[in-house]
Amino acid sequence: MRVHIGTDHAAFELKEFLSARLREGGYEVVDHGALVVDPEDDYPDFIIPCAQAVAAEEGSLGIVLGGSGNGEQIAANKVPGIRAVLANNVEFALLGRQHNNANVVSLGGRFVEPDAAWEIVRAFLETEYTGEERHARRLAKLQAYEQLRGV
Repeated sequence: MRVHIGTDHAAFELKEFLSARLREGGYEVVDHGALVVDPEDDYPDFIIPCAQAVAAEEGSLGIVLGGSGNGEQIAANKVPGIRAVLANNVEFALLGRQHNNANVVSLGGRFVEPDAAWEIVRAFLETEYTGEERHARRLAKLQAYEQLRGV
């Protein structure tokens, strides 16, 4: 599976840690940056291209990281076709995949230790969408809204 990952300076070290663990686990990692720590960089510059790549490539998933993960989740969700969830614990990652068919997970590097982040990411990547009628119905409504807006 191809996994797209992106962050700004606030979670650079976590991105490097997770990228290494993902590669060790056999995942193909596409790093959308940041490639160096620059305290003046802006998360949309890395998160939006990461989310666009996930949206363009069926079957891929994404990981976006920042200080809290909030801004990164918001930025990813601006990309049509993206369903990003903030998951600072395993249960949120599981539910995001099972119920919302999330294709991007957002984590806050200032709130999640690296080993815990790896468990969250692993759970996200290994969990399937249930496809239950109630969840499918809700996702269809979201998709219809996106189409209505011309997104």
